[in-house]
Amino acid sequence: MSRTVAIVGRPNVGKSRLFNRLTRKRISIVHDQPGVTRDVISAEVKDGAYTLLDTGGIGLKGGESSTQIVAATEVQVQFAIDTAQVILLVVDAKDGVTALDERIAQRLRRKDKTVLLVVNKIDFHDARRDNPDFYKLGLGEPLFLSAEHGVGEVALRDAVLDKLGPVPAEPPEARTAHQPLCVCFLGRPNVGKSSLSNRLIRSDRLIVNDEPGTTRDAIEVPFEFRGRDGRLHPFRLIDTAGIKAATKLASSVEYFSRLRSLDAIKRTDVVFLVLDAMDGVTQQDKAIAGEVVKEAKPVVIVVNKWDLVHAAFRQPGGIEGYETEREFREKFEHALFERLFFTPGAPVVFASAMTGYEVDRMLNAAVKLHRQLDLKLPTARLNQTITRLAERTPPPAVSGKRFRIYYCVQTGNRPFRIRLFCNQERRLTESYRRYLEAGIIAEFGLDGCPMLFDLVGKKSRVAFAGGHEAEDD
Repeated sequence: MSRTVAIVGRPNVGKSRLFNRLTRKRISIVHDQPGVTRDVISAEVKDGAYTLLDTGGIGLKGGESSTQIVAATEVQVQFAIDTAQVILLVVDAKDGVTALDERIAQRLRRKDKTVLLVVNKIDFHDARRDNPDFYKLGLGEPLFLSAEHGVGEVALRDAVLDKLGPVPAEPPEARTAHQPLCVCFLGRPNVGKSSLSNRLIRSDRLIVNDEPGTTRDAIEVPFEFRGRDGRLHPFRLIDTAGIKAATKLASSVEYFSRLRSLDAIKRTDVVFLVLDAMDGVTQQDKAIAGEVVKEAKPVVIVVNKWDLVHAAFRQPGGIEGYETEREFREKFEHALFERLFFTPGAPVVFASAMTGYEVDRMLNAAVKLHRQLDLKLPTARLNQTITRLAERTPPPAVSGKRFRIYYCVQTGNRPFRIRLFCNQERRLTESYRRYLEAGIIAEFGLDGCPMLFDLVGKKSRVAFAGGHEAEDD
């Protein structure tokens, strides 16, 4: 059985805070509002070599979330219970044992699982430790803890490791295996990110609902994919909450969801930027793409819900203003790159989470991008390319003088870093930088790969003639 530990309990007993404490990371969103956690959130606890699962609250009321989301959350909790080797049942010391706590404990005893009872929200010398009701749950000696302040943390860690047993020896082939390729779905709320995730991993592992904002945290899920090369590629998938504009955040939960989604960009290898086929490219899509570019991450643009386009063209009249689906696709892509001009050559996949149309192509595009990021660009060819680009379109004059490149060399990967030895850094305009970047990407087939220029200007030679400085160009 895999080394997996699940945290379960009723809403608002401190499960997410305990999850963050044990993983030593601020992953799960902690909030006093019940029902903030909905999906199963997983992370590796490195000092214990096990996977920790955070779950939604059992017994969430329909008034706090829609009936469909409540039901889906319960399914997710059951998934975690079935998967786990050890279960941490968290109860609230301030509330004592509630009827719902008793029902959950009874449910876990029937599962014949190893369960540790964690009494949370305890202080150092809290009299509530003597409450005999905790023993009536039939789960053995309680472990008293303050997930917020760390009281009892060491004892809990030791108890978990004792139940899990020693870490099994890793087989040699596992040690030499490739690290999983981490991909991240990013986009506005309700563009189908979780539906695409479920389609990729062929399960209902993530909660999908028409209600915008169903996903609150960034969820990580491992899976494997057999690529066009016939090889099995390990992946780690991050499904994120939809990113709203900062001015439209209605609550602190939405604010922290947005931060988690933006933080997921830093942890990913390839970003899937998800757009809605029927909405086109919105201003918020453009802002999200800007965040990806800011982090210098490779991007695959996924136009989801293409099944709706297929359905429209099967009807008389199709989509107004377009004769065929092909024409609609071509004009969509043209408009896309007009708005997202700062993602030169990014692969575009028109897909459908509903039908599975072109979903495999997304992963093949990610595998290709991942490989391209390790390419070494020949210095001679790189300089020839820069020279040809400058001759074809000379840089604009800035303060009467033009930007000039004397020599360039690649200095890094992930992202590609190109050092440009030039006359003066300040003479490189943003539009000309994009022109050079797009030209290099096209020349070396680096579509979708991020590129950064490090400028090294020539030291000015200053001559004094009649008291005036003469600046070298």
